[in-house]
Amino acid sequence: MKKVYKLIFQSYVGPLIATFFIAVFVLLMQFLWKYIDDLVGKGLEWYIITELLFYASATFVPMALPLSVLLSSLMTFGGLGERYELVALKAAGISLRRIMIPMIVLIFFTAVGAFLFSNYVMPVANLKFRSILYDVKEQKLAFNIKEKVYYKGIDGYVIRVNKKEKDGRTLHGIKIYDHTEKEGNTNVTIADSGYMELSPDQRYMYLTLYNGRNYEEEIDRRSRTKRPLKRTYFNEQMIKFDLSGFNLKRTDEDLFRDNYHMLNLSQLEEAQDSIQKKKRQVKKKYTKKIEQRTIFHYQKLDSIPVDTVYGQDTLSQDFLAGLEIKEKINRVNLALSSARRGQSQLEFNEKHIARQKRQLRKHKVEWHRKFTLSFACIVLFFIGAPLGAIIRQGGLGLPLVVSVLFFVMYHIISITGEKYAEAGTLPVYQGMWISSVILLPLGVVFMIKATTDAPILDADMWVKFFKRLVNKH
Repeated sequence: MKKVYKLIFQSYVGPLIATFFIAVFVLLMQFLWKYIDDLVGKGLEWYIITELLFYASATFVPMALPLSVLLSSLMTFGGLGERYELVALKAAGISLRRIMIPMIVLIFFTAVGAFLFSNYVMPVANLKFRSILYDVKEQKLAFNIKEKVYYKGIDGYVIRVNKKEKDGRTLHGIKIYDHTEKEGNTNVTIADSGYMELSPDQRYMYLTLYNGRNYEEEIDRRSRTKRPLKRTYFNEQMIKFDLSGFNLKRTDEDLFRDNYHMLNLSQLEEAQDSIQKKKRQVKKKYTKKIEQRTIFHYQKLDSIPVDTVYGQDTLSQDFLAGLEIKEKINRVNLALSSARRGQSQLEFNEKHIARQKRQLRKHKVEWHRKFTLSFACIVLFFIGAPLGAIIRQGGLGLPLVVSVLFFVMYHIISITGEKYAEAGTLPVYQGMWISSVILLPLGVVFMIKATTDAPILDADMWVKFFKRLVNKH
């Protein structure tokens, strides 16, 4: 049996690792396609892009791992069935359950590793990935002046050139608008030609202008009507531009650290307790305000006669009787104003509490997600392994199609349940576990059918079944 277990283990580990990295690669290509506009043309260093892709790959594990488990299980048992190795093992008296023991042990450790990864690695990967992605999105495009285009990349300046030589440094027909004083187009420089040169540390750009003129309006803040124009001619002039704004500025990661994606189990539980406490404080504070306002108005109306109806004191119908018209209007307006203020505060606090409830549900969703990844690996294994033994076909043909169909079904149900859980339509535990609960019976059915060698894919069997069904009706 040790040789058999070793054979099964070796047959399974290779496809599992290969399909996992293939799935991560495909998801990474999808990520690049989605954010290609935020990465290209910004002069990012290679290590920044490498770091971003590395942490992005780590965030794709919750999707890649279940898919690889399902696909590798189908491929392994499909290949064993295609080569009649399963038939030989069963003929030797070894049941399918015993054949699956080494794979079950491996999947158990994989599930444990997936939980540890979700709890300890994913929060850090999410923090690094989101912070770097935010900085990359905020990064300016690399310094690049184009012909006959107004370039606004340098803070406080707008530059336009008519022609740019092939060397990328010599310019003709230069026009520079200086907005550093924030007074509009009050300072304009025009030159026939110029030459760009970067400082050794590439922090500054020196633009030497030739045969030009400068127009500057002197603004008198005390008298807006007087705007004298100063005109200056020059043969050669140098302007220094600060390019420090083009360097990638890293945001403090502590700004992202409180997000629920960046928390482990203990931190999520602590955050949930904090949100619950804040929600109770808001309710208590608002309830106290309502009581104070109500008691105040009751005290104002103490002198008004009351009637007793069913053992309760109620205001008489004629509590405004005997008052002057002006006093009646004042009291009615006072009541309406108080009611409107109460309604406004009620709506505000209702929205505030609704936001807290939604935030609490998101924390609970993230808490359950730490466990659903591990359980999904187990469920999809018990779907893929017996299904591979049933279809008896290995490789990346039919097993790939079947695995993609089941994974898409799992993913759609999972995403739908998660959205319903976040919206409060379903309890959080139901929304997060509904995909596993739906697919688990399929795994049990496939396991039973594979163990009993039921002809699920036999077309004649299904034809006879439907004929008997039609004849009964």
